[in-house]
Amino acid sequence: MKSSEPDKNCKLCERLYSFRKNNRIRFPDWFNKPVPSFGSQESNILIVGLAPGLQGANKTGRPFTGDYAGKILYETLLKNNLASGFFDEEGKDNLKLHNCRITNAVKCVPPQNKPLGSEINNCNNFLIKEIKMLKNLKIIISLGRVAHLGILKVFKLQNSKYTFAHGKIHKIDNIVLINSYHCSKYNIFTKRLTVKNFNKVFKNINSYL
Repeated sequence: MKSSEPDKNCKLCERLYSFRKNNRIRFPDWFNKPVPSFGSQESNILIVGLAPGLQGANKTGRPFTGDYAGKILYETLLKNNLASGFFDEEGKDNLKLHNCRITNAVKCVPPQNKPLGSEINNCNNFLIKEIKMLKNLKIIISLGRVAHLGILKVFKLQNSKYTFAHGKIHKIDNIVLINSYHCSKYNIFTKRLTVKNFNKVFKNINSYL
């Protein structure tokens, strides 16, 4: 099986490496490594988030697991038959994704959940490998503008021609790119994104397959 993942001791980004190393000392029982993608490589759908959260994926080792955003995302996937089983915030569950895979634009947890532009660029090589590896890929869902820009960079496309907006749909060769606001706690609590509007992104997704 091919891998698009960075080495567990990846040093491409000095700041992220240092932060990760310090977290290994502070939280020795946590994952504290670049977080690998979750889901089958045979999937038609790829969901791209921003980066692991400190007490979320950086702790559990699974994308969107352990924080508020994950609760919203996995409940939405379960509701739309893109996952089955039950979801546990610690990852102690039997959750299984169906025809979708989840990754992040940045593989390592950044301080204050804010990756630098250079870190996003460094990690883009792994997103390139991820997308090339998925031979059945038909739909990419970008959760947030950073993920959207990372995807455009993979395909060498200009943002001015593929602007980000919630619910907006772009066609890139044979791939459909769907934009969504990130399902972060901040976006939900400020009502920039509602659970209902987030669900709409996934509700009719099979019509694009």
